[in-house]
Amino acid sequence: MRLGGQVFLNEKNPENWALALKEAGFRATTCPINGEEDIRELEDYLTLAKRHDILISEVGAWSNPISRNEETRRKAIAYCIQRLELAEQIGAQCCVNIAGSRGEQWDGPHPDNFSDDTFELIVETTREIIDAVQPERTVFALEMMPWVFPDSADSYLSLVQAIDRKGFGVHFDPVNIISSPRIYYRNGDMIRDFFRKLGPYIRNCHAKDILLSGKLTVHLDEVIPGQGHLDYRTFLTELNKLHPDTTLIIEHLSNNEAYRQAQRYISSLASELKIPM
Repeated sequence: MRLGGQVFLNEKNPENWALALKEAGFRATTCPINGEEDIRELEDYLTLAKRHDILISEVGAWSNPISRNEETRRKAIAYCIQRLELAEQIGAQCCVNIAGSRGEQWDGPHPDNFSDDTFELIVETTREIIDAVQPERTVFALEMMPWVFPDSADSYLSLVQAIDRKGFGVHFDPVNIISSPRIYYRNGDMIRDFFRKLGPYIRNCHAKDILLSGKLTVHLDEVIPGQGHLDYRTFLTELNKLHPDTTLIIEHLSNNEAYRQAQRYISSLASELKIPM
């Protein structure tokens, strides 16, 4: 697998971006441009990434393509198409979004998020995005969330089967679906189950951690890798069974030192398990 993350730079350019990633021990990262006013820099970024063996693994398409507001929905679908086209141009592992939400908060809970109608809307919307681009070098994928499909291995597999497109792939973020103490304490079983059912479709994963506190009711916090209870030994062992260019991207940290700390923790476990990064 390839371990990746982000770097914070005062003035970013392709050269110092690539060198900073290499120095941080990363062989993968997220898309370094927004694809609009800076699109002319893309070739320079791709050249430097190739020179330093860095894979641009994901292009984010963060938006709400299942919004109840039709204007918001159509703009989100257009944005996802644009971002999938960029991912195809780059040859990224995936273009990733969440499914969205039927509520006002684009990434939040709503009672209709788990309805049959919402499932079908996600299928229809994802097909529309993929069919507009027909990607060959990348895939469109949905990051799991605790309050909308896909929220488990089974619901993700159901979406794969229902969407039925070669251009649809799987993004795995195990922390996002640890939503109960039962799953929290048995998350290694959940991870193994996910890889057993969806391993051939996985293109990209996120790396973070999760910590359960004694505060009522159930209270779960996202924390830096190594400070929580995620079973990284199982996570890395299962990832190591996939294609060696499958990416694991550390995310949601606020500075370079935090990313380096997470990188050291994951790399040390991989070394202990004799897993090449």
